[in-house]
Amino acid sequence: MIRVDAMWLAVEPIDMRAGMDRLLARVVQVFGAAHAHHGYLFANARGTRIKLLVHDGFGVWCAARRLNTGRFAWQQATSTSAASLSLTRAQFDALILGLPWQRLPQMSVITRA
Repeated sequence: MIRVDAMWLAVEPIDMRAGMDRLLARVVQVFGAAHAHHGYLFANARGTRIKLLVHDGFGVWCAARRLNTGRFAWQQATSTSAASLSLTRAQFDALILGLPWQRLPQMSVITRA
């Protein structure tokens, strides 16, 4: 089991042909450094593929996921938005399933029947 204490989402899309070294360079560029036990999520421009880079304290792991239909609910980059966002475990779990992770707090409360 790989321990992940914090999860970060890179808002800018990346070319999915990027390998571990290029993703690691992007982590350092966007996040300042690759910290041990942190995960870094990247998506392609269409939002159909994601890559996760995890530094486990000894090395780097890279995982990829592709949706056959639909798109990942990805935060869009704007001129006023940050280059990265921190995700909770629940938000990460929803994101990789293709669910609207940004709306989890609103979805946990029923206000009308």
